Amino acid sequence: MKSANTAETITFSSRGQVVIPRRFRREFGIEAGTRAMIQTEGDHLVLKPITGRFIRSLRGSLKHTKVWEIFLEERKRERG
Repeated sequence: MKSANTAETITFSSRGQVVIPRRFRREFGIEAGTRAMIQTEGDHLVLKPITGRFIRSLRGSLKHTKVWEIFLEERKRERG
């Protein structure tokens, strides 16, 4: 991702809304209706758009973990 070291000033509305500049929306594949995760890292807010690219990056991340086993057990119960 090219924008790792770039910065731009934005303004928060009275409702806490911000406009993501066009160049960032294009680079990260953000379209109308795209959802994002927000988290804190120290004194920073980090937005992570939930796009196809983001979802593909998660593939295999839960494999061989307890979370994956719990998910598989739950699916078996649902199928019943």
